[in-house]
Amino acid sequence: MVIGKGFDDGLLDLSEAGRITEQALKDEDFDGKSVLAVIPDNTRSGPLKHFFRLFCDLLLPRTKKLDFLVALGTHAPMSEDALLRLVGLNDPEVAKRCVRVKVMNHRWDKPESFRTAGVIPSSEVRELSGGLLEREVTVAVNKLVFDYDRVIIWGPVFPHEVAGFSGGYKYFFPGIAGREIIDLTHWLGALITSMEIIGVKDTPVRRVIERASSLMGLSTLCFCPVVSGERDLAGLFAGDPVEAWSAAADLSARVHVVRLEQPVKKALAVMPRLYDDLWTGAKGMYKLEPVIADRGEVIIYAPHIREVSFVHGRLIDEIGYHVRDYFVEQWDRFKEFSWCVLAHSTHVRGSGTFKRGKERPRIKVTLATGIPRERCERINLGYRDPASIDPEKWKEKEGVLFVPRAGEMLYRLAPEKTAEKKGAERKR
Repeated sequence: MVIGKGFDDGLLDLSEAGRITEQALKDEDFDGKSVLAVIPDNTRSGPLKHFFRLFCDLLLPRTKKLDFLVALGTHAPMSEDALLRLVGLNDPEVAKRCVRVKVMNHRWDKPESFRTAGVIPSSEVRELSGGLLEREVTVAVNKLVFDYDRVIIWGPVFPHEVAGFSGGYKYFFPGIAGREIIDLTHWLGALITSMEIIGVKDTPVRRVIERASSLMGLSTLCFCPVVSGERDLAGLFAGDPVEAWSAAADLSARVHVVRLEQPVKKALAVMPRLYDDLWTGAKGMYKLEPVIADRGEVIIYAPHIREVSFVHGRLIDEIGYHVRDYFVEQWDRFKEFSWCVLAHSTHVRGSGTFKRGKERPRIKVTLATGIPRERCERINLGYRDPASIDPEKWKEKEGVLFVPRAGEMLYRLAPEKTAEKKGAERKR
């Protein structure tokens, strides 16, 4: 059963969200149990601090132990101070109320963090992927989840470039997963392409994620908020991870997607400080690519971003950013690289072709960031001095799609325009 409420045009009051949370926790057996809550890092919007306090207030009197694990995927581990700020434990009053609680990083960088939950055979991977991949995959996950009686997932649902929509069991895979399953799901998404998969509910990637989660045998209660702006809620759904996520994804598809009647030639994606490297800040590209006309341009404006990736920067410097077929047509050369990084490369560069050794991206991607021109050119992206852009003056610039706080709202063409565009592409 799913408990929840959402609004297509309106907000869910935090007090009502609190009542939904209290009811969901009351209906579950947490008394005397140890509980682990899996939560997002600081690259996700939402009132996490509010729900952290709420979980502490509702569960600490009932449970033997309550801890929180940050689902980093392969993001850089957060410092101790950053972890405290993430959930509000830097506030003395909150720290006093939640004194027994631990907040931990998922240490994806340490092999001893993991336990194998099972294996998905190659035949099943072929079926789940629609024939795109045929490879056995070991499903490894942070072993901490097996040390607790109950697991809670709390994480927002948005259109997502790899899985279609974020949230639900995606907080296990890739949130707290081992490299093999991360690589497989990300490369599967890249083969389909970000532009095709983003904002689609039923995807091969989501099927693999849910199959991997079924191997864990955990008793999991999932909270799926649908966030509006930075901290507000359009909705909240709680219950079984698949069912709660499904309800939240339906709402996200209505509140997080902007439909345009015509493609645009140029877009300026103004990235918030939520994203501190291009690895996370590239969401400005993913969410705008579907509405950019052929030979158009996305400019990622983020003067505060000075690094390509805090974790994967060296590897990206080596391979650069390329369209999918650049890797597919030279697979023997690239197959030993991290498939997750290869996938990121294709998502950022967007769709295009690679024929007879010539790469032809469909659109131009330009960085107006703190990343120097020389590095942008080395990794196969355009450069523009961020000082040459005054966002205020771009708001009314003719022919430009101006997107403040880019990265969460997905822009798509109206369905009939999308069909026309695909028909034109097939004719070419």
